[in-house]
This record gives sequence, structure tokens and C-alpha cells, in this order.
Amino acid sequence: MDQPHILRDENEQQILDTIEMFLARDVAPYVHGLEKADTYPVEIVARMKELGLFGATIAAEYGGLGLPCGTYAQIVERIARVWMSVTGIFNSHLIMAAIVQRNGTEAQKREFLPRFASGELRGGLALTEPDCGTDLQAIRCTAKRDGNDYVINGTKTWISNGIYGSCYALLVKTDLTTEPRHRGTSMFLAEKGPGFTVSKKLEKLGYKGIDSAELVFENYRVPADRLIGGKEGMGLKHALSGLELGRINVAARGVGVAQAALDESVKYAQLRKTFGKPIGQHQAIQLKLADMATRTEAARLLVRRAADFYDRGERCDMEAGMAKLFATEAAMENSAEALRVHGGYGYSTEFPVERFYRDAPLLVIGEGTNELQRIIIAQQLIARNPV
Repeated sequence: MDQPHILRDENEQQILDTIEMFLARDVAPYVHGLEKADTYPVEIVARMKELGLFGATIAAEYGGLGLPCGTYAQIVERIARVWMSVTGIFNSHLIMAAIVQRNGTEAQKREFLPRFASGELRGGLALTEPDCGTDLQAIRCTAKRDGNDYVINGTKTWISNGIYGSCYALLVKTDLTTEPRHRGTSMFLAEKGPGFTVSKKLEKLGYKGIDSAELVFENYRVPADRLIGGKEGMGLKHALSGLELGRINVAARGVGVAQAALDESVKYAQLRKTFGKPIGQHQAIQLKLADMATRTEAARLLVRRAADFYDRGERCDMEAGMAKLFATEAAMENSAEALRVHGGYGYSTEFPVERFYRDAPLLVIGEGTNELQRIIIAQQLIARNPV
């Protein structure tokens, strides 16, 4: 089911058409088998490199496509409609790139961004720890200065691209005593090497195919010039600057899953018959389809608004939070309703609806839980509207 959207120019339409061809030829025919086997999509990733998706939002001067966030969000939505897992392979990677592009030294930008854009170096964001999820100030992974290096010790978990990636924006504590605690955090570009190991792949309910892993750092040495921005104490600020893009990505994924659930339901409602007529002619089903369509379009508009703020360079944690909150809840609700529309077939692993139902929960807890998004929204409402 094609949806209307605002095109910025003909180039954007060409990009979106290319993505649609990529999905039809290189992704859709293989989703079921790869997802069922939980197999990393090596050939799909290779094609993504050729298309330049690993440099989608990286500035052209550093070898990327330099796409605006609005175009990027539409790409993410389209891919998520076919297989949501694929979007995670370049989302975490582009968060890392955005952090470097926004906060890195010029030398760091020149050295790393072209390699990120080409896909030579791929990776993601290493924030979460076994005892620390949303409360990033409570991380325990430490970095201590030793000559021209920092020595890092600690563990990160639930890291996307942890197995197949090679470089990560790594959040650590460089000062354990300073208050407030966030001033003791710093962020490094950490490439795999001695002292940096992947301890295990984490099994998941959904979000199959993409590798989520636990990373262990034991006396891992990283050169001091890999400290992003060249200044300690800025780690949490850097992380949050990247998460704006990440939350827009996750919101766009939510729109994609919600749309896919709607598409399958509209199609099935015209094919399945009960009491002598297609179930789409029964009022009970019509009410579900109407609500699903309205939720999806409202979510899409919120994502577009957040992307516009991002493209203008304005602070958009509230707008991204709203989009992420609403769009991912829309994915949850639509996937559940699609299951009901399909009845027993929705519960079958032979149909994509059960995959949407397993993938959607990740979206409401990933990239900052929806409970956290509500807190961010409320805090920003108060901060922006003082009495």
C-alpha cells in the first residue's frame, strides 16, 4: 500500500526508488529463511555497502551521501516494512558516525568518517551494561590514562553489530568521583584489538539476523587521540547527540512495522471470507483497519516533524521522543491487531504477521524505553514553557 509523502527533489525519489528495487530483489525473497535461521545477512550487507547506506547521513565532504534526516527516515521506514532487522545494521553505525561528525575533532572526522561511509569500518554504539540500561550515569566501564593511551576495563551488553562490527563509540567513566556523575563520562572510538573480545551472542525473541552481543574489555588500550572531541567529561552529551538520530530511526522503524501490519491486514481482509463475504466487509474488522491506518499516518507525520527539526540543526530530543513513543506503540498495537485480523494464520510462522508481533516489542524498549521518552517529553515541556 503506497503512502503519500513530501518529496524534497527528484534525487530523493530516485534514491527511494533504488531502495525499493533493492528490497524487492535482494531482501524480500530471503527474509523468511534468514529470519527463521537467525542468520546474519552477509549478502544483503554487501549490497547495502554498494548502495552507500553506511554513509547515508554522513556529509559528502567525508565520503557519505549527505542525505537529510527526512530522506533517511523514509529509507528506514521502507526497509522496516520488509525486514526490520536490516535497519539496525546501519542505524547503530550511523549513530556512531553522527557522534563523530557532530563532536569529533577535525582529525577524527578525516580519519574515520570516510571509512564509516564506505563500510570499511562498521560498528555501533556501546552504552548499555549488564547492570545499567537507561541510567547511563551509572556505568562501570572505566578508562584510566596511561601515557599516550587509556586503559579500559568493563563489559557492555546488548550491543548491535557486536560480532560483525569492528569499531564502536564506547561510553566509559574517566572520573569516578566527580558530581554530577555525567561529568565523569567520556566517549572513545574503540576498534577491535587485543583486550577487546566478544563474549557471546545474545539470543532474542525477535529482531533476528542482526547480531546483538556482549563485549568485554580487559586492559584494552586505546590511543588518547581516540577520545571523541579530545576532551574528557563529554561522553553523555555526545551519546545524547547521537541518540536524537537513533530515536528518529527507531520511530521510522515503528512506522514501517505498523505499515507492514496494516498492509497485510488490508490484503487478508479482502481474501478471507466468513458468513459468505470478505471479512473486510464486517464492521468489527473495518474498525480495526481504520484505527491501524490512522495510527500509522499519525506516526509518520510525527517522524517527519522530528526529522525536520533535526535537519534544521535544532534541538529535537522532545520531538524525537514523541515520534519514537507514538510510532513504536503504533507498531505494537498494529502488530497485535494484525494477528487478530488474521486469526489462526496470524499465529503461523509461515506468515509475516507473527514476525511483526515479535519484532515490535524491541522498538518500545530500545534506544531509550518509552517510559523514558515520556519523562523527556514532560521535562522539555516544562523547560520550554517556564511560568
